[in-house]
Amino acid sequence: MAVNSFMVELGTPAPAFTLPSAATGEPVSLDDYRESPALLVAFLSNHCPYVRHIEAALGELTTRYAKLGLATVAISANDVENYPDDAPAKLVEQTERAGFQFAYLHDESQQVATAYRAACTPDLFLYGPADAEGRRPLAYRGQFDDSRPKNGAQATGESLAAAVDAVLAGESVPEPHWPSTGCSIKWKPGNEPA
Repeated sequence: MAVNSFMVELGTPAPAFTLPSAATGEPVSLDDYRESPALLVAFLSNHCPYVRHIEAALGELTTRYAKLGLATVAISANDVENYPDDAPAKLVEQTERAGFQFAYLHDESQQVATAYRAACTPDLFLYGPADAEGRRPLAYRGQFDDSRPKNGAQATGESLAAAVDAVLAGESVPEPHWPSTGCSIKWKPGNEPA
């Protein structure tokens, strides 16, 4: 069943994280992106048709905007015991298939997904530049674009691209922001958001 993102309040600081890379096992943390003027934290999964629908376009968009200052990190928090297609080795396959040029992290405890109030895959959180204390304000949360797996629209990333353009220009992202729609995060028993 499709669910919508929670639409976390704009200005909320990005929660800190340190998670292992699905590809290397090396730790990656929020502080690694401190110098980037914009940061996209994307909650994704390998098996979800909503993610599969946008993954190639997401790979292309993030690669293009990386040259302009956007840093991207993806996180998969799904319960891999019950959804083995989202295990780290499968995330590496997805990275290669989709052309992702960013770190893809595995949130086994699901604590980072909980801290971000992620609800679905894809769930996209775009942050502005870090302040002197390293806090990054949430500038945009919501959909990649208007396309969905069965609505016949091609994935373009129009909504996210407009938001990134605004953040890189030092401007607010105009409202309204439309929620992302996708597969629910596959929570381990007892980890479901209240």
